[in-house]
Amino acid sequence: MDITRLDPDDAAGCASAVELQIATHAVDCPAALLSTPTGYAADLRYGWDGDPGRAFLARDDSGAVIGLVTVFAPTYDNTHLAWLDVQVHPEHRGRGVGSELVRYGEQVARELDRTSIGISSWDLPKADAFAKRHGFEPKAVEVNRRQDITNLDWTTVQKLYDEAVLASADYELLRIIGALPDEMLAGMVAVTASINDAPRDDLDIEDDVFTPERLRAYEAARRGHNQTMYRVIARHRQTGELAGHSVVTVERERPHIAEQNDTAVSRDHRGHRLGALTKTAMLLWLREAEPALTQLDTWNAESNNHMIGINEQLNYVIVARSIEYQKSL
Repeated sequence: MDITRLDPDDAAGCASAVELQIATHAVDCPAALLSTPTGYAADLRYGWDGDPGRAFLARDDSGAVIGLVTVFAPTYDNTHLAWLDVQVHPEHRGRGVGSELVRYGEQVARELDRTSIGISSWDLPKADAFAKRHGFEPKAVEVNRRQDITNLDWTTVQKLYDEAVLASADYELLRIIGALPDEMLAGMVAVTASINDAPRDDLDIEDDVFTPERLRAYEAARRGHNQTMYRVIARHRQTGELAGHSVVTVERERPHIAEQNDTAVSRDHRGHRLGALTKTAMLLWLREAEPALTQLDTWNAESNNHMIGINEQLNYVIVARSIEYQKSL
Protein backbone atom coordinates (compact mmCIF):
# COMPACT_ATOMS: atom_id res chain seq x y z
CA MET A 1 0.00 0.00 0.00
CA ASP A 2 1.33 3.41 -1.00
CA ILE A 3 0.36 6.41 1.17
CA THR A 4 0.92 9.91 -0.21
CA ARG A 5 -0.15 13.38 0.86
CA LEU A 6 -2.97 14.91 -1.15
CA ASP A 7 -2.44 18.43 -2.48
CA PRO A 8 -5.48 20.71 -2.88
CA ASP A 9 -4.33 21.47 -6.43
CA ASP A 10 -4.57 17.77 -7.32
CA ALA A 11 -8.05 17.81 -8.84
CA ALA A 12 -7.98 14.11 -9.73
CA GLY A 13 -6.83 13.18 -6.23
CA CYS A 14 -9.55 15.28 -4.60
CA ALA A 15 -12.14 13.67 -6.86
CA SER A 16 -10.83 10.23 -5.84
CA ALA A 17 -11.05 11.18 -2.17
CA VAL A 18 -14.69 12.22 -2.60
CA GLU A 19 -15.47 9.02 -4.52
CA LEU A 20 -14.00 7.05 -1.63
CA GLN A 21 -16.11 8.99 0.87
CA ILE A 22 -19.25 8.35 -1.16
CA ALA A 23 -18.50 4.62 -1.14
CA THR A 24 -17.76 4.49 2.59
CA HIS A 25 -20.78 6.56 3.59
CA ALA A 26 -23.10 4.51 1.41
CA VAL A 27 -22.40 1.76 3.95
CA ASP A 28 -21.78 3.72 7.15
CA CYS A 29 -24.05 6.78 6.98
CA PRO A 30 -25.94 7.26 3.71
CA ALA A 31 -27.56 10.53 4.80
CA ALA A 32 -24.28 12.27 5.71
CA LEU A 33 -23.52 15.57 4.02
CA LEU A 34 -20.35 15.17 1.93
CA SER A 35 -18.22 17.68 0.06
CA THR A 36 -17.97 17.93 -3.70
CA PRO A 37 -14.45 17.64 -5.17
CA THR A 38 -14.27 21.43 -5.33
CA GLY A 39 -15.40 21.75 -1.73
CA TYR A 40 -12.96 19.06 -0.62
CA ALA A 41 -10.06 20.91 -2.28
CA ALA A 42 -11.16 24.08 -0.46
CA ASP A 43 -11.11 22.15 2.84
CA LEU A 44 -7.49 21.17 2.21
CA ARG A 45 -6.55 24.69 1.18
CA TYR A 46 -8.40 26.80 3.75
CA GLY A 47 -9.72 24.52 6.48
CA TRP A 48 -12.45 25.91 8.70
CA ASP A 49 -10.63 29.13 9.51
CA GLY A 50 -7.30 29.18 7.74
CA ASP A 51 -5.93 26.17 9.64
CA PRO A 52 -6.34 23.20 7.27
CA GLY A 53 -5.61 19.56 7.96
CA ARG A 54 -3.42 17.16 6.02
CA ALA A 55 -4.97 14.39 3.92
CA PHE A 56 -3.20 11.23 2.76
CA LEU A 57 -4.49 8.82 0.13
CA ALA A 58 -3.74 5.09 0.30
CA ARG A 59 -3.47 3.23 -3.02
CA ASP A 60 -3.07 -0.45 -3.74
CA ASP A 61 -0.61 -1.92 -6.24
CA SER A 62 -2.95 -1.12 -9.13
CA GLY A 63 -3.09 2.56 -8.16
CA ALA A 64 -6.70 2.40 -6.97
CA VAL A 65 -7.57 4.56 -3.96
CA ILE A 66 -8.54 2.25 -1.09
CA GLY A 67 -8.20 4.48 1.97
CA LEU A 68 -7.89 8.00 3.28
CA VAL A 69 -6.52 9.42 6.52
CA THR A 70 -6.83 13.08 7.46
CA VAL A 71 -4.75 14.58 10.26
CA PHE A 72 -5.87 17.87 11.79
CA ALA A 73 -3.38 19.47 14.17
CA PRO A 74 -4.70 22.81 15.47
CA THR A 75 -2.35 25.79 15.55
CA TYR A 76 -4.54 28.47 17.15
CA ASP A 77 -4.99 26.49 20.38
CA ASN A 78 -4.93 22.89 21.65
CA THR A 79 -1.47 22.45 20.19
CA HIS A 80 -1.05 19.24 22.19
CA LEU A 81 -3.78 17.57 20.15
CA ALA A 82 -4.28 15.97 16.73
CA TRP A 83 -7.48 14.54 15.27
CA LEU A 84 -7.62 11.66 12.81
CA ASP A 85 -10.30 10.74 10.32
CA VAL A 86 -9.80 7.30 8.78
CA GLN A 87 -11.85 5.89 5.92
CA VAL A 88 -11.42 2.59 4.11
CA HIS A 89 -13.26 1.53 0.97
CA PRO A 90 -15.86 -1.13 1.90
CA GLU A 91 -14.34 -3.60 -0.57
CA HIS A 92 -10.97 -3.39 1.19
CA ARG A 93 -12.00 -3.60 4.82
CA GLY A 94 -10.80 -6.34 7.12
CA ARG A 95 -7.35 -6.44 5.53
CA GLY A 96 -5.45 -4.13 7.90
CA VAL A 97 -5.76 -0.99 5.75
CA GLY A 98 -7.49 1.00 8.50
CA SER A 99 -4.93 -0.06 11.10
CA GLU A 100 -2.07 0.97 8.86
CA LEU A 101 -3.73 4.37 8.29
CA VAL A 102 -4.13 4.88 12.05
CA ARG A 103 -0.45 4.10 12.57
CA TYR A 104 0.47 6.49 9.76
CA GLY A 105 -1.69 9.25 11.22
CA GLU A 106 -0.21 8.73 14.68
CA GLN A 107 3.29 9.03 13.24
CA VAL A 108 2.36 12.33 11.57
CA ALA A 109 0.98 13.53 14.91
CA ARG A 110 4.21 12.59 16.69
CA GLU A 111 6.25 14.45 14.09
CA LEU A 112 4.11 17.49 14.88
CA ASP A 113 4.92 17.06 18.61
CA ARG A 114 1.35 16.19 19.56
CA THR A 115 0.84 14.29 22.81
CA SER A 116 -2.87 13.49 22.53
CA ILE A 117 -4.77 12.12 19.59
CA GLY A 118 -8.47 11.84 18.84
CA ILE A 119 -10.53 10.00 16.27
CA SER A 120 -14.19 10.40 15.32
CA SER A 121 -16.44 7.74 13.84
CA TRP A 122 -20.10 7.13 13.24
CA ASP A 123 -21.88 5.37 16.09
CA LEU A 124 -21.49 1.85 14.70
CA PRO A 125 -20.44 -1.35 16.53
CA LYS A 126 -17.58 -2.13 14.14
CA ALA A 127 -16.26 1.44 14.32
CA ASP A 128 -16.41 1.34 18.12
CA ALA A 129 -14.52 -1.94 18.22
CA PHE A 130 -11.91 -0.58 15.78
CA ALA A 131 -11.28 2.54 17.88
CA LYS A 132 -10.99 0.60 21.14
CA ARG A 133 -8.69 -1.96 19.54
CA HIS A 134 -6.29 0.88 18.81
CA GLY A 135 -6.36 2.18 22.35
CA PHE A 136 -8.90 4.97 21.98
CA GLU A 137 -11.52 5.62 24.66
CA PRO A 138 -14.95 7.18 23.99
CA LYS A 139 -15.05 10.71 25.37
CA ALA A 140 -18.01 12.54 23.80
CA VAL A 141 -20.97 12.19 21.46
CA GLU A 142 -21.81 14.67 18.69
CA VAL A 143 -25.15 14.60 16.90
CA ASN A 144 -25.81 15.75 13.34
CA ARG A 145 -29.31 17.15 12.89
CA ARG A 146 -30.98 18.37 9.73
CA GLN A 147 -33.81 20.76 9.11
CA ASP A 148 -36.09 20.12 6.10
CA ILE A 149 -36.72 23.67 4.95
CA THR A 150 -39.29 22.62 2.37
CA ASN A 151 -41.59 21.15 5.05
CA LEU A 152 -40.86 23.67 7.77
CA ASP A 153 -43.89 24.95 9.68
CA TRP A 154 -43.38 28.66 9.19
CA THR A 155 -46.25 29.45 11.52
CA THR A 156 -44.30 27.82 14.34
CA VAL A 157 -41.11 29.64 13.34
CA GLN A 158 -42.91 32.97 13.38
CA LYS A 159 -44.52 32.18 16.75
CA LEU A 160 -41.16 31.28 18.31
CA TYR A 161 -39.64 34.43 16.85
CA ASP A 162 -42.43 36.64 18.18
CA GLU A 163 -42.13 35.09 21.64
CA ALA A 164 -38.35 35.63 21.62
CA VAL A 165 -38.80 39.25 20.55
CA LEU A 166 -41.00 39.88 23.60
CA ALA A 167 -38.39 38.34 25.89
CA SER A 168 -35.53 40.35 24.37
CA ALA A 169 -36.97 43.87 24.20
CA ASP A 170 -33.60 45.34 25.26
CA TYR A 171 -31.91 43.99 22.14
CA GLU A 172 -31.93 44.77 18.43
CA LEU A 173 -31.00 42.51 15.52
CA LEU A 174 -28.45 43.20 12.82
CA ARG A 175 -28.20 41.38 9.51
CA ILE A 176 -24.77 41.07 7.89
CA ILE A 177 -23.75 39.18 4.76
CA GLY A 178 -20.07 38.35 4.50
CA ALA A 179 -17.29 40.07 6.41
CA LEU A 180 -17.91 41.99 9.60
CA PRO A 181 -17.34 45.74 9.68
CA ASP A 182 -14.04 46.54 11.39
CA GLU A 183 -15.76 48.28 14.29
CA MET A 184 -17.67 45.08 15.18
CA LEU A 185 -14.72 42.72 15.10
CA ALA A 186 -13.57 43.02 18.72
CA GLY A 187 -17.10 42.56 20.03
CA MET A 188 -17.63 39.51 17.88
CA VAL A 189 -14.43 37.91 19.19
CA ALA A 190 -16.03 37.89 22.65
CA VAL A 191 -19.33 36.49 21.34
CA THR A 192 -17.59 33.76 19.37
CA ALA A 193 -15.57 32.75 22.42
CA SER A 194 -18.86 31.93 24.17
CA ILE A 195 -18.75 28.59 22.37
CA ASN A 196 -16.26 27.54 25.05
CA ASP A 197 -19.20 27.21 27.44
CA ALA A 198 -20.62 24.36 25.34
CA PRO A 199 -20.31 20.88 26.89
CA ARG A 200 -17.01 19.06 26.34
CA ASP A 201 -17.94 15.89 28.19
CA ASP A 202 -14.73 13.94 28.90
CA LEU A 203 -12.56 15.32 26.11
CA ASP A 204 -9.06 16.51 27.01
CA ILE A 205 -9.30 19.84 25.25
CA GLU A 206 -8.56 23.45 26.11
CA ASP A 207 -10.62 26.55 25.34
CA ASP A 208 -10.62 27.74 21.76
CA VAL A 209 -8.67 30.98 21.43
CA PHE A 210 -10.27 33.59 19.19
CA THR A 211 -8.64 36.74 17.86
CA PRO A 212 -9.58 39.32 15.24
CA GLU A 213 -7.10 37.66 12.90
CA ARG A 214 -8.72 34.26 13.36
CA LEU A 215 -12.18 35.66 12.64
CA ARG A 216 -10.89 37.27 9.47
CA ALA A 217 -9.28 33.96 8.48
CA TYR A 218 -12.64 32.23 9.04
CA GLU A 219 -14.35 34.75 6.76
CA ALA A 220 -11.66 34.27 4.11
CA ALA A 221 -12.07 30.49 4.34
CA ARG A 222 -15.82 30.78 3.74
CA ARG A 223 -15.11 32.89 0.64
CA GLY A 224 -12.56 30.31 -0.44
CA HIS A 225 -15.25 27.65 -0.12
CA ASN A 226 -17.53 29.77 -2.35
CA GLN A 227 -20.13 30.09 0.39
CA THR A 228 -22.37 33.01 1.26
CA MET A 229 -22.20 33.75 4.97
CA TYR A 230 -25.25 35.10 6.74
CA ARG A 231 -25.01 36.56 10.25
CA VAL A 232 -27.81 37.60 12.57
CA ILE A 233 -26.36 39.49 15.53
CA ALA A 234 -28.15 40.57 18.71
CA ARG A 235 -26.94 43.93 20.07
CA HIS A 236 -27.87 45.45 23.42
CA ARG A 237 -29.71 48.67 22.72
CA GLN A 238 -28.45 50.64 25.73
CA THR A 239 -24.77 49.66 25.82
CA GLY A 240 -24.20 48.70 22.18
CA GLU A 241 -22.60 45.43 23.29
CA LEU A 242 -22.79 42.51 20.89
CA ALA A 243 -24.64 39.84 22.83
CA GLY A 244 -25.14 36.83 20.55
CA HIS A 245 -25.25 35.63 16.99
CA SER A 246 -26.29 32.91 14.59
CA VAL A 247 -24.19 32.16 11.51
CA VAL A 248 -25.27 30.12 8.49
CA THR A 249 -23.40 29.51 5.25
CA VAL A 250 -25.03 28.56 1.94
CA GLU A 251 -23.08 26.79 -0.77
CA ARG A 252 -23.04 28.47 -4.15
CA GLU A 253 -22.14 25.22 -5.91
CA ARG A 254 -25.18 23.56 -4.27
CA PRO A 255 -27.48 26.42 -3.18
CA HIS A 256 -30.02 24.02 -1.70
CA ILE A 257 -27.54 23.16 1.08
CA ALA A 258 -26.78 25.28 4.13
CA GLU A 259 -24.84 24.66 7.32
CA GLN A 260 -25.21 26.18 10.76
CA ASN A 261 -21.72 27.40 11.59
CA ASP A 262 -22.37 28.80 15.03
CA THR A 263 -24.99 30.00 17.48
CA ALA A 264 -23.68 31.58 20.66
CA VAL A 265 -24.83 33.99 23.35
CA SER A 266 -22.43 35.82 25.65
CA ARG A 267 -22.65 34.77 29.28
CA ASP A 268 -23.65 38.25 30.48
CA HIS A 269 -26.62 38.35 28.12
CA ARG A 270 -28.18 34.94 28.64
CA GLY A 271 -31.73 34.48 29.85
CA HIS A 272 -33.34 36.66 27.18
CA ARG A 273 -33.99 33.95 24.58
CA LEU A 274 -31.35 35.38 22.26
CA GLY A 275 -30.46 31.93 20.92
CA ALA A 276 -34.04 31.32 19.80
CA LEU A 277 -34.29 34.91 18.57
CA THR A 278 -31.25 34.79 16.31
CA LYS A 279 -31.98 31.29 14.97
CA THR A 280 -35.60 32.05 14.05
CA ALA A 281 -34.67 35.44 12.63
CA MET A 282 -32.09 33.65 10.48
CA LEU A 283 -34.69 31.23 9.12
CA LEU A 284 -37.08 34.03 8.24
CA TRP A 285 -34.26 35.86 6.47
CA LEU A 286 -33.11 32.80 4.53
CA ARG A 287 -36.66 32.16 3.34
CA GLU A 288 -36.43 35.48 1.49
CA ALA A 289 -32.77 35.46 0.51
CA GLU A 290 -32.23 31.81 -0.52
CA PRO A 291 -35.38 30.45 -2.23
CA ALA A 292 -33.53 27.33 -3.48
CA LEU A 293 -32.58 26.27 0.05
CA THR A 294 -34.00 22.88 1.11
CA GLN A 295 -31.82 21.66 4.00
CA LEU A 296 -29.89 23.09 6.92
CA ASP A 297 -27.45 20.93 8.89
CA THR A 298 -26.19 21.51 12.41
CA TRP A 299 -24.00 19.68 14.95
CA ASN A 300 -24.28 19.71 18.72
CA ALA A 301 -22.84 17.81 21.63
CA GLU A 302 -25.46 15.26 22.67
CA SER A 303 -25.27 16.74 26.18
CA ASN A 304 -26.04 20.30 24.99
CA ASN A 305 -29.65 20.14 26.14
CA HIS A 306 -30.38 23.86 25.81
CA MET A 307 -29.45 24.17 22.14
CA ILE A 308 -30.99 20.81 21.30
CA GLY A 309 -34.24 22.00 22.85
CA ILE A 310 -34.29 25.00 20.52
CA ASN A 311 -33.46 22.83 17.51
CA GLU A 312 -36.22 20.36 18.29
CA GLN A 313 -38.75 23.16 18.41
CA LEU A 314 -37.55 24.10 14.93
CA ASN A 315 -38.18 20.58 13.62
CA TYR A 316 -34.61 19.37 13.29
CA VAL A 317 -34.30 15.60 12.98
CA ILE A 318 -31.31 13.41 13.82
CA VAL A 319 -29.20 12.30 10.85
CA ALA A 320 -26.54 10.41 12.79
CA ARG A 321 -24.48 10.22 15.97
CA SER A 322 -20.71 10.49 15.96
CA ILE A 323 -18.49 9.22 18.78
CA GLU A 324 -15.33 11.12 19.64
CA TYR A 325 -12.49 9.01 21.03
CA GLN A 326 -9.18 10.09 22.45
CA LYS A 327 -5.93 8.65 23.80
CA SER A 328 -2.53 9.80 24.93
CA LEU A 329 0.49 9.27 22.69
